[in-house]
Amino acid sequence: MLSILIPTYNHSIVALVKGVHQQATKAKIPFEILVLDDCSTDLKISIDNERINQLEFCDLQKNQKNIGRTASRNFLASKASYELLLFLDADVLPKYDDFIDRFELHKIKNSKIVFGGVCYKLEKPSKELILRWKYGHKRETKSVKERNKNSYSIVSSSLLIDKEVFFKNNTSTVNTYGLDILFSGNLQKNRVKVKHIDNPVYHLGLEKNSAFLNKSLQAVKSTYLLEKNSQIEKDIRPLQKSYQKLKKWKLITLFNVVLNQFYKVIESNLLSNHPSMVLFDLYRLNYLIELKKNKN
Repeated sequence: MLSILIPTYNHSIVALVKGVHQQATKAKIPFEILVLDDCSTDLKISIDNERINQLEFCDLQKNQKNIGRTASRNFLASKASYELLLFLDADVLPKYDDFIDRFELHKIKNSKIVFGGVCYKLEKPSKELILRWKYGHKRETKSVKERNKNSYSIVSSSLLIDKEVFFKNNTSTVNTYGLDILFSGNLQKNRVKVKHIDNPVYHLGLEKNSAFLNKSLQAVKSTYLLEKNSQIEKDIRPLQKSYQKLKKWKLITLFNVVLNQFYKVIESNLLSNHPSMVLFDLYRLNYLIELKKNKN
């Protein structure tokens, strides 16, 4: 019935696999857990993860070279025995003890995708991790009601999906950050219904502030390139909508000039202990403007 697929790179997945394995066993459903180690460089973690092979219906394979998360997911999906796939990131843990049961697998024949949401621990992390934690709380942690307002705004850290739907809509062939928007855009274009439920996972893997800031700019560039190549519409992300408003009001040049004057001040704030999400949005919007201006 269910193939649970987990790509990992330099991250311990023993606790996650054991927990999900216990829940799937308790749910009394046919299942398998397939893990792909994408050529981890941390030998200790890589060896420790091999313990999951001792669990029934679990299999860990290892890549000889790093191929990235997108390709790893495609590989796992191609090896899946069942038509129902549950993708999990390596750095998550289910919030609820009945995580598997909450999907109500016997009742979702007409639901091709089920998204349970993502959340973050309430405890404030160290200063060097605060930007990712705050962004997660302010922008990613949403109730079912909030998610239903924009049902295609999903992240793939915990996603239940029909195998055929996955392959039809997962059209990316590159290894880069910020490709969930392409997947979401394809789902919207193909009118695939997304069911939202209350079944989040905790995102535990917080990057350092500077690393997350760089990843955020990578995601903006991915959006820019996808839009430029007509792979997504021009108004899927809030960032794109903000750009279109500035363009409509003929304020792009003024915005760009002003933001560039305060670039270092804004960046300093984002790397501080009290990063502003408003400044974070302005910072990324200005980067999008720069990309479009220079046509990178």
